[in-house]
Amino acid sequence: MTAPALGPAKARMRELAAAYARTLPGLDTHSLMSGLDATLTFMPMGDRDGAYDPEHRVVLINSRVRPERQRFTLAHEISHALLLADDDLLSDLHDAYEGERLEQVIETLCNVGAAALLMPGPLIDEVLARFGPTGRALAELARRADVSASSALYALAERTPQPVLYAVCALSRVDAEPDEEEARPSPAKALTVRASSAAPGVKYSLRPGTPIPGDHPVAVALSTLLPIGQESYVPFRSGRRMPAYVDAFPDRQRVMVSFALPARAAKGEDDPAG
Repeated sequence: MTAPALGPAKARMRELAAAYARTLPGLDTHSLMSGLDATLTFMPMGDRDGAYDPEHRVVLINSRVRPERQRFTLAHEISHALLLADDDLLSDLHDAYEGERLEQVIETLCNVGAAALLMPGPLIDEVLARFGPTGRALAELARRADVSASSALYALAERTPQPVLYAVCALSRVDAEPDEEEARPSPAKALTVRASSAAPGVKYSLRPGTPIPGDHPVAVALSTLLPIGQESYVPFRSGRRMPAYVDAFPDRQRVMVSFALPARAAKGEDDPAG
């Protein structure tokens, strides 16, 4: 198994998660743990979200993070247990990777497993069939799966057949210029990209921190709290603007966005240098 063969490992991880999910009475916290012979403990864990101790059969979850983050972390740690129980997959991974790269691949696979457990394919397909590849679909998937928008974003992008770029945008604090009458800077906020992901075959993404211009449909959707769908552009940090149909759906203090790209650009024939 070589590095390019990670696709089959992801597919196997999804199979493990789907098989586990079929044994559960539901997807609430208690039900998620019901298929695992382990104890669940919530406790402060500093910068760590969670951990799985296979020797003592304990799943640890950081009690000080948001509930939806705890939920995804729980599914992630359950995926660790599923992976460790699959001798063939674990052996293939150890044959193909080592050291830090092995740890990175395992973490990636456990994220894949967590997404498959909390956001099964039929649920994502149902959301896409009803709302299309839109910002509304992203918001609906996060709500129905009870996960963070960022978690929903990656799962939705992976199953979107059209050339679409998704993003979660929100106001972020930035350093303002010092006021002429004061010695310290005044806090300010700007609308920026928090996370983004692209459908298979789309080469581009928006880097976290990319600013959204004030006259862009995403900014207008946030200021009016009204959904907007119109021809516009992807605002890459480089300043390059790639034409796209923008669907912006305001959700509390965030905007869920989809950028439907022209087929030519999606194939990488137009490089935005973003």
